[in-house]
Amino acid sequence: MKYSFSEILYLSLCKIRTVLLIPSARLVRFPIDIRGRKNIDFGNKLTTGRYCRIESFPQFNANGRLVFGKNVQIGDFCHIACLESVRIGNEVLMASKVFITDLSHGKYSQNSNKDSTGDEETVAPDSVPIERSLYASPVNIGDNVWIGEGVSVLQGVSIGSGCVVGANSVVTKSIPENCIAVGNPARVIKRYNAKTMLWEKVKEEARP
Repeated sequence: MKYSFSEILYLSLCKIRTVLLIPSARLVRFPIDIRGRKNIDFGNKLTTGRYCRIESFPQFNANGRLVFGKNVQIGDFCHIACLESVRIGNEVLMASKVFITDLSHGKYSQNSNKDSTGDEETVAPDSVPIERSLYASPVNIGDNVWIGEGVSVLQGVSIGSGCVVGANSVVTKSIPENCIAVGNPARVIKRYNAKTMLWEKVKEEARP
């Protein structure tokens, strides 16, 4: 890939800042917004695009942990938010505008829920969203996962190793390893068969 002089200058400056601010990373493209840094493990050889937002919330959970594996690459405008636990495996590749979160303001189900302090709470629709208690459930992403453009990965989800998540998908349920999932909500459409070494279509009734 050939770069112009201005691009080479920009990347050189980014590399210098990376070495000074996140020495374990390969290249962090600036600007970037990092919040709650003490609860974030940037792993080894992380590469980011521009305008990413990576955050944890130690003021609400001192034990929360956002962990990157080795050689993780994320595109421009990605947003990763962690209250309790977000773990991203090795060799994960993300396109731009990917959103990953383990939290929401309130829990919306038929049953009452426990808020971030452990107290029971019922979320009323006329309550102010920003004032609702935070609810979190861990997110885990395995190794060698490819996440396409504009994907959202929501709380309580696990994505198995070797998966591909198609562009603009919304992952609300866990995906087994070695699968291709697409849609809103995301559903498995193909699974890799190690015997035939082919990606095989999944029948509707067999989808998790």
